[in-house]
Amino acid sequence: MDIKRLNSTDGDFQSKLDALLAWESVSDDAVFNTVKNILSDVRRNGDAAVLEYTKKFDRLDAASMAELTIGADRLKQAYDSIEPVQREALERAAQRVRTYHDRQKTESWSYTEDDGTLLGQQITALDRVGLYVPGGKAAYPSSVLMNAIPAKVAGVAELIMVVPTPDGVINELVFAAAHIAGVDKVFSIGGAQAVAALAYGTDSVPPVDKIVGPGNIFVATAKRMVFGTVGIDMIAGPSEILVICDGKTDPDWIAMDMFSQAEHDEDAQSILLCPDADYLDQVAASMTKLIKEMPRAEIINTSIKDRGALIQVRDMDEAVDVSNHIAPEHLELSVEDPESMAKKIRHAGAIFMGRYTAEALGDYCAGPNHVLPTSRTARFSSPLGVYDFQKRSSLIMCSAEGASDLGKVASTLAHGEGLTAHGRSAEYRIKDK
Repeated sequence: MDIKRLNSTDGDFQSKLDALLAWESVSDDAVFNTVKNILSDVRRNGDAAVLEYTKKFDRLDAASMAELTIGADRLKQAYDSIEPVQREALERAAQRVRTYHDRQKTESWSYTEDDGTLLGQQITALDRVGLYVPGGKAAYPSSVLMNAIPAKVAGVAELIMVVPTPDGVINELVFAAAHIAGVDKVFSIGGAQAVAALAYGTDSVPPVDKIVGPGNIFVATAKRMVFGTVGIDMIAGPSEILVICDGKTDPDWIAMDMFSQAEHDEDAQSILLCPDADYLDQVAASMTKLIKEMPRAEIINTSIKDRGALIQVRDMDEAVDVSNHIAPEHLELSVEDPESMAKKIRHAGAIFMGRYTAEALGDYCAGPNHVLPTSRTARFSSPLGVYDFQKRSSLIMCSAEGASDLGKVASTLAHGEGLTAHGRSAEYRIKDK
């Protein structure tokens, strides 16, 4: 296989690494203008525009939105019709995801000061959330679980799912996952028109407070453009995996772990860091051998050639430094003492510790969320979680004594800023003026 080899001792290593990491989720003018027009049309014409774009892009000629509405009975039918082993896998994955996210729930809190003033924070769930799920050839029931379950754990009252069904192609696993996760409403629509319907609302699709879930460049662009009207989870880039290995893991395992992300699409990124040059050769040989078994070999080859790398570092400490610079979406620590190494990791979406912990487990059933920051955004972003579906309101209740005491401070600062009404408002509550 054709994969780049980098060495941290080379003088141009940093520039080569940064060039390898560079990826811009920027729409070209054609995509931007197309999405802008779709959003505007749906905002003005509602259901009629959604039906028109669904006919144009998904080749579904529906007379009304009722034909594109998926009822709870249809979701239950999908759940009942899938293979028992698939149903059991979905149920077990859902249970693990729910158990993990239950621990993320945050409760309201408050405390009372000596003078009786109460301060605190009130936690409330979002009222309504929209979940975008890719459709057609793509089938991501795991994304349904990972996005819907934290929302439900947070207490979101209504979860609206949109999933395109081009040419009427329905994925039963996606519908079954929606049933398991407790999705409230489903519409078989997709693209920028579905994002617009969720953001602005139509006669049939209620407006939501936040839109989550993956999609193509048109969906990502639409989410970026409606942000502010609604919240969004993130603008996700291509999938990434970074493996730090000490050279003692079966090279076939590491090669396949790298393939597991490369097979997503041609822009996905797979990188291995190791101080042992001979081991890097072994992994390269394993990749050349194993690619012959891969149904998505063409995609993997392109991804590995364009964005993959085998990087020789001086030692494991430098591997940690390079990893923190990369800030990967998925980080595998295939080393002897992964827990100690993990404490040195500052930037990563998810950390998979030990030789037996394949990243693929996190994609489906480990429990933590698989919606993770990409493109180095793990430097300042976190995985999707219950906290993304909750809001925090500050609580302030002053006693008469507290209002008098704090009023003097506020008055001084307000007049210093030239805001007289602010000062006077605080001064009215001051005793013995």
